[in-house]
Amino acid sequence: MEEQNPVSFMRLLSEESTHSTLSSDSCEYYQTEIFDQLPSVQALRPEQAYQGGPEPGERISHGQLSRGPRDKTSTQPLRNLVMCVQGKRDARDRRKMQISNIGFWESWRRSQSINRKRVWAQMGGALSALLPWQHTLHAIEGRFGVGVKAYFVFLRYLIYLNLLHCALILGFILGPTAFYGRSNNSEPLMFKGNDSVLDFILGSGYVDRSPVFFGFYTRGSLNLLCLNTPLLYFAGILTILFFSVIMVVRRTIVGYKHTWMLGKRYSTNVSYKIFCGWDFTIQDPAAARHKRSFIRNDLKVFLCFSQLLLDEQSFSMREKQRTLGQTVRLYLLRVVLNLIVLCLLGGAFYLIYYATIASQTESEHHWLVSLPLQYLPPISITFVNLILPHMFRKISSFEDYSFTTQVNATLLRSIFLKLASLGIYLFFLFTTKEPQNNLFQCRPNRFGREMYKLCIFNFLATFCNAFLLNYPRKLVHENFPSSLLARLMGKQRFLIPFNVLDLVYIQTVFWVGVFYCPLLPVIGTVTLMATLYIQKFTVLRCCVAEQRMFRASSSSVLFHFMLLLGLLMAAVTLGLNLYPQNVTSDMNMSSCGPFGNGETVFNVTGVCVGSLPRLAQSTLRYLSTEAFALPLILAEIIIFTSYVSRSRANQKAIERLKEMLVMNSSDKRFLVKQHATLLRSKRINHRVRSAAIQEDPPPTPLDSYEGI
Repeated sequence: MEEQNPVSFMRLLSEESTHSTLSSDSCEYYQTEIFDQLPSVQALRPEQAYQGGPEPGERISHGQLSRGPRDKTSTQPLRNLVMCVQGKRDARDRRKMQISNIGFWESWRRSQSINRKRVWAQMGGALSALLPWQHTLHAIEGRFGVGVKAYFVFLRYLIYLNLLHCALILGFILGPTAFYGRSNNSEPLMFKGNDSVLDFILGSGYVDRSPVFFGFYTRGSLNLLCLNTPLLYFAGILTILFFSVIMVVRRTIVGYKHTWMLGKRYSTNVSYKIFCGWDFTIQDPAAARHKRSFIRNDLKVFLCFSQLLLDEQSFSMREKQRTLGQTVRLYLLRVVLNLIVLCLLGGAFYLIYYATIASQTESEHHWLVSLPLQYLPPISITFVNLILPHMFRKISSFEDYSFTTQVNATLLRSIFLKLASLGIYLFFLFTTKEPQNNLFQCRPNRFGREMYKLCIFNFLATFCNAFLLNYPRKLVHENFPSSLLARLMGKQRFLIPFNVLDLVYIQTVFWVGVFYCPLLPVIGTVTLMATLYIQKFTVLRCCVAEQRMFRASSSSVLFHFMLLLGLLMAAVTLGLNLYPQNVTSDMNMSSCGPFGNGETVFNVTGVCVGSLPRLAQSTLRYLSTEAFALPLILAEIIIFTSYVSRSRANQKAIERLKEMLVMNSSDKRFLVKQHATLLRSKRINHRVRSAAIQEDPPPTPLDSYEGI
């Protein structure tokens, strides 16, 4: 780094200021003024200290300017500077004056840098305006804050993720199947006499024979040892899970890093938001309304965070004032309420089990009766996931926890309910016996069909909830606000955690069923896009703003962490589904699809490994043995330990730097106070000398002559 010349700051006093009387308030003003002129404070505001030309007392040679951070700040556009309009005008004038003090090439370089940054900023603004649903997100953020916007950003992220899955499915599965064809003995895809429109809802008949499910894909002309349809199919599914893990973990870590860096002691500059947050270039009335809503919601978030800290402090004080009897009664109440929660969870799981058994029984009913029976498990899961989270929210309010603990307890119970209900359904689905007339059908298609029905019914539930429940509720409040029904229903609010849990649940369904229903990401992309517009209608038309607003940073970390739990559950389910194929001789699992004729994933990969050279075979076999597990575990432990040690060292360094900043601030204030005291004593001495001179006037020439 280049050394910077020390900058001397000198205060120029006029003759009038030396004769003015100073009160204690004026002394405080001078202390603050001198404190603002310290070099450390000026370094925090380089826009005002260095880009306006030399200050009084600053010695800068002609054509010699310090490069580095000063050049970066001096080339920033004026609109990015944190100052008022008059300050920006003064900075522009100082920049024009500074051009005369530097050479031609330096001036040309700075102007080109400013123009280049301006072009990149315009291109970035144009590209951001082209992003899908960008105006929708701005409108939602203006009315409901960054928390609700974070939900829609998360929903858009899931759409992008499923589009990536669709591209991988097209490259690994659909493309080779369409190009090389299927086996010669495969049944052609066409409508039959018993096919109907209900097949698209139930996933049976024509849809069961289509590329939607596992049984459609068979070995075609691409039948090499290490390049065939089964290996490409399995590689495509593993690639989907691998990319999903990378993307979700990356976003979770980045969000957690930002949240950890901000911490609980993070506070925004409220004065800047109030006095400098307005953009004076806005001319459109709609844009002005959005900007005003942004500032209002930012202030609401800050006030809610401050109110939350006050509530936490008051709760801790009340907790310390509890007597022994009150504490015992409270813990007994919490035990009873947790038992009620466990009973509700047990009842929900039994309901799912009963619905699974009832849906597997074959009956010759009319289609109006058989259709609800086929959808009985999705209906039960949706009903449980819709009712119980609100009951958990009500129960946590009676447990006398702090607001943060209540929210966390409700979320933990709701997350367990969402994922556990899906896991229990999968367990019952695999353990129930097949009906007698379905023994020769493709069992993987049956599993994929259940995931298909979960996806379809979840979208139907979202649609009905928006247009058959929320919208009539809003109409009742608009037309009959004083009625008893309107008062009982209350105003509709957009509950961010519960809606995010619905997204995590349906994305987990996509990941769990993608192996047995390869086109499930395509169906998921379409349903998620439709869900975005339905939720947009619900938020903008049917909901009112929440009183307690969410912070976008913490909510985003929570969203992606729950998504990571769903991905882990999908990976475990896929592993448990694939492993029994190698240890059992269940022909129902291998009589159809790419792994037909008794083949399994392990057999196909074993044949491919056997065709490789001897060195590659020995390497791969060593990697799959227990001998490689020990060095792998040791390497993971070393890497994890290094990262943990580095994070702890960085945390300690940050704490030390914070303490140093506090001490430096105290030292500076002490020096400023001493300097102000010195100035005050000099000013008093000067005033005393001036009064003495006025009392004893100098002798005139006539008095000197008379004395002689």
